[in-house]
Amino acid sequence: MANSKYEYVKSFELEDEVMLPNLMVVRIDGRDFSRFAQVHDFEKPNDEAALSLMNSCSAAVLEEFPDIIFAYGYSDEYSFVFKKTSRFYQRRASKILSLVASFFAAVYVTKWKDYFPQRKLEYAPSFSSKVVTCASSEVLQAYLAWRQQDCHVNNLYDTCFWMLVKSGKTISETQEVLKDTLKQQKNELLFQKFGINYKTLPEIFRQGSCLFKAKVEETVKHDENGNPVKRLRRKAVFVHSENIAGRSFWNEQPSLCKDLGKFTKDIAKIEPDYVRSFQFENKLLPLTWVVVRIDGCHFHRFSDVHEFEKPNDEQALKLMNSCAVAVLKEFEDVHFAYGVSDEYSFVLQKESELYKRQSSKIISAIASFFTSTYVMKWGDFFPQKELKYSPSFDGRAVCYPTYKILLDYLAWRQVDCHINNQYNTCFWMLVKSGKTKTQSQDYLKGTQTREKNELLSRQFGIEYNSLPLIFRMGSSVFRLKEAVAVENRVVSGKKLKGEVVVDHCNIIEHSFWEEHPHILSYS
Repeated sequence: MANSKYEYVKSFELEDEVMLPNLMVVRIDGRDFSRFAQVHDFEKPNDEAALSLMNSCSAAVLEEFPDIIFAYGYSDEYSFVFKKTSRFYQRRASKILSLVASFFAAVYVTKWKDYFPQRKLEYAPSFSSKVVTCASSEVLQAYLAWRQQDCHVNNLYDTCFWMLVKSGKTISETQEVLKDTLKQQKNELLFQKFGINYKTLPEIFRQGSCLFKAKVEETVKHDENGNPVKRLRRKAVFVHSENIAGRSFWNEQPSLCKDLGKFTKDIAKIEPDYVRSFQFENKLLPLTWVVVRIDGCHFHRFSDVHEFEKPNDEQALKLMNSCAVAVLKEFEDVHFAYGVSDEYSFVLQKESELYKRQSSKIISAIASFFTSTYVMKWGDFFPQKELKYSPSFDGRAVCYPTYKILLDYLAWRQVDCHINNQYNTCFWMLVKSGKTKTQSQDYLKGTQTREKNELLSRQFGIEYNSLPLIFRMGSSVFRLKEAVAVENRVVSGKKLKGEVVVDHCNIIEHSFWEEHPHILSYS
């Protein structure tokens, strides 16, 4: 990031490192998945294809992030356990939880057609996530026992509930029938009324799914005689176990014991409140401006693999902008967004109580929704290019106490856009002219703004200030209040009040904010 007089705003960023030797668990939950399941006509009480899709996404997560050793999931949730020595992302909670939720959401969209080939994905799914810090293997054991017990309890209830509904009872009648019933009573109801022995239902429904890396023999090649050559490889395997937190299951898996620790005794009673106390949660300060900034993860590689035009790919930028527009439409508390390259900053109104200002939920929901939208819209902007692998974005949330500091933050990002774009334009023109990347870097080392402009004009006939605004200014996304003229042009035209628009304007100058006081509603 470039240096400028606005650099001081970085001091408001807080570290949220999960300290060693705590074990890290990232738990993701489908955001409003009751509605998602209804819209997409999932079978009740369990849709096996939907569960298999979740499992496939979790397998992709384990493959993508080597530090994740174990995963357990059911319904629309999954818990991912990192090895105890992990230093992934310097153990920064917000980065880790957002990245996992983002990648999971991207894979979910990518793999949808594999599990629902005849069903259209109607809208972008998203996931909230949180980090649970386990101070010991005993705490991890209690956590896993709690999640599997939750699976047992919820699945038994849901099985009874939907069988009663399918038999003709209303929702309210069904709730009344099941009110205060015990496990035995529910089992008897299923057997006596519907002839269902609960224990014979598929294990994936009753027990959930666990996934861990184990040594598996795989054929890696064939010798000159055509005989298979096999090697032991660490590969994710699925298992359905009645008690994933039991010693008899856990301690039989050498990889789990090595990377996460042994379980020394079985758990007699689960105390959910005890486990919840280990949830790593930062509540954002009230009445402060909240900015959620997301950044593409390894987007240099992503842009190379997908052959983005250098120094700027206008279609790629427009795809980012389209996703930002979708975020403002999805989250009413987000009033303004500014984006450049592979990053976007989303500003929440200072009075916002979104997710009760729980940092983890806000960051993960926005990052995962942005990512799944990116995958869904890819074909609209790159109809001739295949999306070769799932992108991901990490995020953070920062509180800014005053309106002035918030504007300085946004100015910092736009200054960064100016400096980086000018450098990149010079760099790639030099590379395209025949210089190596190292020669281009050396050539530009220590050059000032005026010198770069002269280089572009003299050597390549490019007047920097005539380049498209989207490259030089970045993109601002906001809701219209009324038709307004900006720089002698009408931004809104015939657009309706409240419509979300994209503009490429100077947000460093206070005149923009004076012309649009409704965006951040400052007093």
